[in-house]
Amino acid sequence: MRLEPLPADQWDETVQRSLADMLPADRRNPRDAGNLLATLARHPELARAFLRFGGYLLTRSTLPPRVREQVILRVAHRRGCAYEWSHHVALGKRVGLSDDDIAATRSGAAPDEFDRAVLLAVDQLDEKTNLSDSTWATLCERLDERQRMDLIFTIGGYTALAMALNTFGVEVEQER
Repeated sequence: MRLEPLPADQWDETVQRSLADMLPADRRNPRDAGNLLATLARHPELARAFLRFGGYLLTRSTLPPRVREQVILRVAHRRGCAYEWSHHVALGKRVGLSDDDIAATRSGAAPDEFDRAVLLAVDQLDEKTNLSDSTWATLCERLDERQRMDLIFTIGGYTALAMALNTFGVEVEQER
């Protein structure tokens, strides 16, 4: 672990405000915030800005939740991000991903053409920072303009988060 979660004695009002958009007051503490948020608390201004964006991607985006979770799991797999993977497998199941769907996020071999295009979008953006015309066309069949914009920013946002999680060495929480 390169960056430890912020120690309890350093959780001040600035830290509390930085996490307010993501956590209710009773969870704004080192024990209940989780390792990611407790680590981001080391830089309250960055935490507040990133969590507003991340909160949008996770809860207010126009992207269908199932597609969002496919994207996040594909990013987590490609980036080797155990933290993202562990949290989003459960979220994916809550929004209707089956075990086969989750396995497809690892292999990229989804049986449905649209699902394959969603996973391929992650791969193409990761490799070339652009989508092929055929991937874009397939996405256009089921996603409107705003959803496609949210798709691109979800891939980018969760890629950046995976980079931070991996680089900082944020550990997956142990079961309590």
